Amino acid sequence: MSRMQEIKYFGERVFKWQRGKSSFLAWPERGARLMNWNLAYADGSFRDIIHWPNNLSSLDQVGRVRGGNPILFPFCGRCYDSGEIGFWKTPTGERRAMPMHGFAREGAFEVQHLNQNGFSARLLPTDEDRKCYPYRYEFTVSYRFEELSLYVELGLRNLDTVPIPWSAGHHFYFTLPSRDGFSRADYGIFIPAKEAYKHAANGDLAPVLDFPQENRFDSLGLQDRIHTGLKLNTVSFGPVDGSEKITLRIGSDEKPARGTAVVTWTEANESPFYCVEPWMGPPNSPNHKLGLHLVPPGKAQYFLAEIHLA
Repeated sequence: MSRMQEIKYFGERVFKWQRGKSSFLAWPERGARLMNWNLAYADGSFRDIIHWPNNLSSLDQVGRVRGGNPILFPFCGRCYDSGEIGFWKTPTGERRAMPMHGFAREGAFEVQHLNQNGFSARLLPTDEDRKCYPYRYEFTVSYRFEELSLYVELGLRNLDTVPIPWSAGHHFYFTLPSRDGFSRADYGIFIPAKEAYKHAANGDLAPVLDFPQENRFDSLGLQDRIHTGLKLNTVSFGPVDGSEKITLRIGSDEKPARGTAVVTWTEANESPFYCVEPWMGPPNSPNHKLGLHLVPPGKAQYFLAEIHLA
């Protein structure tokens, strides 16, 4: 079964896709936001893959909602200039303001195509966005939904006469634990990284000298850790009994581009989610340059992430 329907949610137009056992909910015109992904079983039970809170009273601050997949553009995390948070320096030396995670997660998008398989939407930058990021460009978010997979691609097309820097990413809120009676200690993750960092208060990357590639989700060291130097493009996680495995694949090359990062983060010990986030580079990339990419004039670059259920 495959179908798409328009529904009203807090008075807003959102869309629901049914792809076999999977149901996807998204708001393409605001943040190009995937909100929820759940799986229905024959006995009438459900398994949440992507968490969305059920206690909201409105969508006025959807960019701040702890759920779904906020799109991080043009840069992930916090930017710093000379140790001062909230600023970045362009390749030509101009100092500009930059909100945490950029501005796309709050942004208005124009739908380019919408069908029973997914959607593609283009960011409509505001005047304030242009002050932060002074370029002519086209930024698009494209989703394709399948019964046990999703594909999401970020694209930046340079319409300007100078190279455009970017280091975008995703902030997937995975439901965890996803089973009654389970805790974070019952879930593990494998990240094939050679390097790991914490984000220092001045914006520097502080190396984590000793870290395992395999972790339980109750590990204190996993919280807010930046993994890079990826040897493979796949990250896998799920219950340690081997069931309900989730695979996150970054790009189509077996080894991701230098600087590609996976960030693991949650809000609190009791939060019903744990974020596993594929980023083009670590936070503050305009400053340290790791994972920072330049799109030449007239060219385009893309960043693909896939999620597959076992």
